[in-house]
Amino acid sequence: MKLIIQIPCYNEAETLTIALDALPKSIEGIDQIEYLIINDGSKDQTVQVAKDWGVNYIVSFPQNKGLAKGFMAGIDACIRNGADIIVNTDADNQYCGDDIEKLVRPILDGEAEIVIGERPIDSIEDFSPLKKKLQHLGSFVVRKASATDIPDAPSGFRAYSRDAALHINVINSYTYTLETIVQAGRNRMAITSVPVRTNPELRKSRLFHSMGGYIKKSVLTIIRAYMMYKPLVFFLICGSVPFLVGILFIIRFLIYYARGAGMGHIQSLVVASMLVMVGFMTFIMGMQADIIAANRKLLEDVQFRIRRMEIGESEQDGKQD
Repeated sequence: MKLIIQIPCYNEAETLTIALDALPKSIEGIDQIEYLIINDGSKDQTVQVAKDWGVNYIVSFPQNKGLAKGFMAGIDACIRNGADIIVNTDADNQYCGDDIEKLVRPILDGEAEIVIGERPIDSIEDFSPLKKKLQHLGSFVVRKASATDIPDAPSGFRAYSRDAALHINVINSYTYTLETIVQAGRNRMAITSVPVRTNPELRKSRLFHSMGGYIKKSVLTIIRAYMMYKPLVFFLICGSVPFLVGILFIIRFLIYYARGAGMGHIQSLVVASMLVMVGFMTFIMGMQADIIAANRKLLEDVQFRIRRMEIGESEQDGKQD
């Protein structure tokens, strides 16, 4: 059983050694532990620090592509290098390295395919009261969108089985944390969480520059993911609002018409017709999106099979060499 611990990095030369030193060197049930960093266009000595420490694999981008792209590049590299379990953690040593054993245990025991580290958000001193509330709110929305019970959706401390990693697809370029949970939940993958510890903050988060920007991007990511995996429900909800309002306007007009005052309320009938039409067209869009979603699931299955074929060919080539 091979575990690869991956760390996305962007100008992390000052903290990377601290994070790497905290990682476990052995875990019961794991035969081999290796380490991988994703150098996301760093301009400092991040790569040299990783090499000096003895990191096994380095994936490098010539320029910054964002957390989501880096995460997926790391997942792909881990799979190609034979990982049975992949753990993702941060280069700023936010998470306690000793808790990696807790993350991988449900996968080793066959109880889960994805495990999310649940941080003690309310007791993290570096989080402002507003950020704590937003973290809880974001997790609540993701739970509803994904039909899971994950209490800490934004947590980047997580473990994936090989099969789960092969199924992962991240579309947005902002972050992988929210979308992958919605994807896993809607595809009925076995996903769970375990409580983990956090370390004192070594630097400010680089994922967002303002609370408003964080909220905006997170909301858009959740909506987009929900539209991808539950398009019919999404468009039915959106279309029902103008449709029902239009029906109310029609009822209102009919009441006036029955009283002999219908000619003075033709405007209501015109507005009602437009609203009903908008609602109906939204329903049609939902049906079309649902068909597209069904095709996307087929494409995801094809992608999964292609990935396995590519890895199989790679492993065979490696054995022949």
